[in-house]
Amino acid sequence: MASSAASSVRPPRPKKEPQTLVIPKNAAEEQKLKLERLMKNPDKAVPIPEKMSEWAPRPPPEFVRDVMGSSAGAGSGEFHVYRHLRRREYQRQDYMDAMAEKQKLDAEFQKRLEKNKIAAEEQTAKRRKKRQKLKEKKLLAKKMKLEQKKQEGSRGGKELGTHCPPALLLAGSHDGNRDRALLTGPGQPQEQGSSSSAEASGTEEEEEEVPSFIMGR
Repeated sequence: MASSAASSVRPPRPKKEPQTLVIPKNAAEEQKLKLERLMKNPDKAVPIPEKMSEWAPRPPPEFVRDVMGSSAGAGSGEFHVYRHLRRREYQRQDYMDAMAEKQKLDAEFQKRLEKNKIAAEEQTAKRRKKRQKLKEKKLLAKKMKLEQKKQEGSRGGKELGTHCPPALLLAGSHDGNRDRALLTGPGQPQEQGSSSSAEASGTEEEEEEVPSFIMGR
């Protein structure tokens, strides 16, 4: 008896923590409370309601069995039967009109979408062409600038070569004579050296013969 009584005693349930009552003030707070309640137990399956099917009228019967003849008299309930049939026919016609209007609006919406898409593609192509022209113009200007710099550099090198001072020319001629003497050896006549010295003396005489009014004397 004692063992059966001990086995029948259930363990105490864990006490739930008291929760504060929160009254949502708007739809955002209500959604927040629902999400918090769901995230407390993420393993629990969430019931997702199915999409409600669109209402459609009941299709007409394929075979009508309770048809009265023209000679039969109308009973007390025939008017109510006629009234229900008339209501169903009106509902069917309204449904057909609504579906036709919906299909018309959908077709117009698709046409408008296609039109907007074509206009957007044309505008995008126009802007792309404009950006490409600007890019080509910038590249052409950059190329022209580089060519102009190259031409200025080559022109400056030519001007330096033509306006070289005579002292540098004489130094270059002396260095060339020395190199030739080293190559030919000491036994060869140095006619070219004498000619270069004569040219140097001639240039010095020309410099001395410059008129005084040019030098500002």
